[in-house]
Amino acid sequence: MALWNPWRGCKKCSDGCKYCYIHKGDIKKNIDTNQIVQTTDFYKPIQKLKNGEYKIKSGLIYLGFSTDFLIEEADQWRNECWQMIKKRSDLKFLFLTKRIERFAQCIPSDWEDGYDNVIVCCTIENQKNADYKLSIFDNLPIKHKCITVQPLLENIDIEKYLDDIELVIVGGESDYNARPLDYDWVLNIRNQCINKNVNFEFRQCGTHFIKDNKMYYLKTSELCKNAKNFNINYYKKG
Repeated sequence: MALWNPWRGCKKCSDGCKYCYIHKGDIKKNIDTNQIVQTTDFYKPIQKLKNGEYKIKSGLIYLGFSTDFLIEEADQWRNECWQMIKKRSDLKFLFLTKRIERFAQCIPSDWEDGYDNVIVCCTIENQKNADYKLSIFDNLPIKHKCITVQPLLENIDIEKYLDDIELVIVGGESDYNARPLDYDWVLNIRNQCINKNVNFEFRQCGTHFIKDNKMYYLKTSELCKNAKNFNINYYKKG
């Protein structure tokens, strides 16, 4: 697994952005997150060693985890990224976006029914945004789709949007003031995935975590470990 951040910086645009890890991390570094700037890693996927081999070997690469790949301020740079993505067909590029409504205007002219080496994760957090964003996502020409429900802020129903989805990822919010995550909400989404035979992963608990009507406060370092310990991930059959 590798990381590629061709630009950095982001702007809050959704209910799940309130305690965004990008903004919190930048505050500590005295960086203005609202400034979208190209990074020195822009050409990372096509950089080569002295022997002519690519520095990044074949495999999965996480794209734009310090930004949103579809953010408006990066429109001038994105086409060149698509060219590198197409060139590196041996890599699988995965990106998350809270701006799925911009997808159709951000794809290259030769996209057609999608690049086989691109995985797009539509991020949602509540029923309002699930209905708005997933209704758009459902009709987009993308070969590999996943849904990221993080932070999950309320009990939601997404079962009718799960056709052609490869994976649903669920997690809670990480912050001292985080909004609570109820374990029953997680199980509800898991049941929906099982009903549709879609892969499901519980990635992290929330800082404020409710189970059996009891509230727990969890350290950030424990969130992923505790989620894993529930052992409720589901992988499709057949």
